[in-house]
Formats: sequence, C-alpha cells, structure tokens
Amino acid sequence: MRRAACSWRTAIPGPLTDRICSLATETSPWLIPGSLYERAEDGHIYNTALAVPPGGEIVARYRKVFPWQPYERATPGNEFTVFDIPGTGRVGLAICYDGSFPETVRQLAWLRAEIVIQPTLTPTRDREMELVCARANAWTNQVYVINVNVCDPAGVGTSAVVDPEGIVRQQAGSGEEIHVDVLDTVTVTVTVTVTRVRRYGSAGINRPWSRLARYGESIHLPMYSGGTFRTPDWLKGGTA
Repeated sequence: MRRAACSWRTAIPGPLTDRICSLATETSPWLIPGSLYERAEDGHIYNTALAVPPGGEIVARYRKVFPWQPYERATPGNEFTVFDIPGTGRVGLAICYDGSFPETVRQLAWLRAEIVIQPTLTPTRDREMELVCARANAWTNQVYVINVNVCDPAGVGTSAVVDPEGIVRQQAGSGEEIHVDVLDTVTVTVTVTVTRVRRYGSAGINRPWSRLARYGESIHLPMYSGGTFRTPDWLKGGTA
C-alpha cells in the first residue's frame, strides 16, 4: 500500500486536489489519497481526507474529529462522513488517531457504513495498539476496516484489511506494497434484511447491534449528557 498523499496547508479545491481529481479521471479508480492539511475558509487548519470517484469530482470530505493532540495542532472537525460507492456499498472515513476512540467507528456504522477506510501516518512504536483497535472496531461494529499506514522511512507500515468479524485478511510489512482485495459487502450490507454477520453474529455467536436495538434506548449514558442510544432506522424491525 502506497504512502498517503500529503501537503502543508492547502485550499480545497486547490492545485493539489485538482491533481488528485485529474488522476482519478485518468486512472478510473476511486481515490482516497491519505489526508492533507486543509486551509479552510474559516481560517482554521483541518486534517482532511477526501474521496474522489473516476469522474474526478470530490464527493466526500472528512475533517479529523480527534487530532493527535498536543502533537497535532489541527482544529478538530465536528462531524463524521459517509458516502456511497454505487453498486458496492457505503464507506465511512476516519483518520489515524480517530481509531482510538470507539465512538468513531460506532457512529460511522450507525450512519450505515459497511467499510471504514482509515488513512494513518504512524512512525511510532504504538502501531501494534492501532492494529488492535482496528480489529476491535471491525468486530464490535461488524464492518470492514481498512487501516492504511505510511511505509518506511516516514512510517512503520503494516497496513491492514480487517473483516467484519475482526479477522485480518491482509497485512503489509514495513515497506511499500500494493495490496489488492475483494470485499464481500454482502456480509455486512444492510438493505431489506439484516445481513449475514449482523443476523447470525460474528463467528455465529455475537450480535451486538441486535442487543443495542433491544436494550440500548433504555440505558442512560451520563458521559453523553444523559442521552440514550438511538436505534438506527436500518436496524428497526430487523433484529434477531
């Protein structure tokens, strides 16, 4: 997996994003080229990830909600982002340290994400903990997590693709690699019926979304100002 594209304080749209859009048009894949430091119209700097389809237009922009502070001085974003790839599924975006907070992937899954793509730039020895989080986030939310880390010498690599049951499908080494995988979104996609993993459980056993739907709205959450879990529309009436 290749290094994430990066730039220092660029406007969106701007020369760098124009190049990314042109590349998507020329090569015809969907591009999520890491993240960049966005100089926004409000004067703040955000760590921002983009999604660009083959048509070359930016269809999604996500500003990192949990910057790695105090080391990363970007302004935190305030909302999570999902987008649809027609005929494939719904994708959620996360960036690096976001994966350390269970609220991130839980919210993306609640927003109906089936795949979470998480560009990462980690050169430090806590990479193993990030991989533990990637597996836990995938398993507890029953989504694919694609955690792409920068390779050496800028980072320690070990990018990983994790399936909805928390099993690592692929993991890179520390150097530059290109990985190709085919994700069976039928195992997680939520359409008319509850999907295989969410219906029958991870490893045929655990069904966290079903339990949340059954009991979540009766549990008060003091850390969230006393609110309760709100069952997503896609889950209502489809729990086992």
